[in-house]
Amino acid sequence: MHLGVTLRNMGAQSTPETLLRCAALAEEAGLESIWVVDHIAIPPDDAEGSGGRYVDPLVTLAWLAGATQRIRLGVGVLILPYRSALPTAKQIASVQELSGERLILGVGVGWMAEEFKALGMDRSKRGKATDATLDLLNRCFEDDQVVQNGQPFLFKPRPAKPPVLIGGGPPHALRRAARYGDGWLPMALRPDKLAVHLATYRQLCADAGRAAGPATVMGALPLHDRTAAAELLQAYHEAGAERFVHGGRYRDAAEFGERVELLRGLALG
Repeated sequence: MHLGVTLRNMGAQSTPETLLRCAALAEEAGLESIWVVDHIAIPPDDAEGSGGRYVDPLVTLAWLAGATQRIRLGVGVLILPYRSALPTAKQIASVQELSGERLILGVGVGWMAEEFKALGMDRSKRGKATDATLDLLNRCFEDDQVVQNGQPFLFKPRPAKPPVLIGGGPPHALRRAARYGDGWLPMALRPDKLAVHLATYRQLCADAGRAAGPATVMGALPLHDRTAAAELLQAYHEAGAERFVHGGRYRDAAEFGERVELLRGLALG
């Protein structure tokens, strides 16, 4: 089972020095992937823990790609309706190309009403906007020539499509994953619930004539208790998860380093 870890691309820990050091520590520890998150317009009364400071996730991953060699680069999740579809597809392809095809693209519809308001967007249309971007993204990675709004254009570079993992809960995320995605990305879901929902997802994929992709779970392991953490990872594996991404706050790179060493121990068994 693959193990990943989130980097804080927000708050005081999102300085260039700390991000670089944490990425290096995760790679040195042999973890499979590092992950960042997405917010673009945090309201002042909801900025606890970040101070409203968020570094753009795709820019962060592109920058870290140049400072790492092996570790995969994930975003969990990129809020698609916040962004124009075609420029976003171009950015995704560019990160995938320049990173040596290490990108793992988790996507979602978003939830924070204040962010949609700041963007001047109708929050009720976020699902439709997400589907439109996913449709275009899939078409862009299928052929060098794409047609959008009646206009043919060339989509280059066109590296291998990164796995697109649909974030969110059932039933909507499962339906979207079966139609557009390459897997499902639930958050903080118990193993028993994961198994039930994965069965539904697989049936939806079968009904759509598509192969079901793997599940990546984002959450927090009880790292203070190695036995409990190992048992929880095993339960997720048995429930059908391919990857677990551990997240949580840390003060600095030194504390993050302690965390990845604990994760390394779990990965080594």
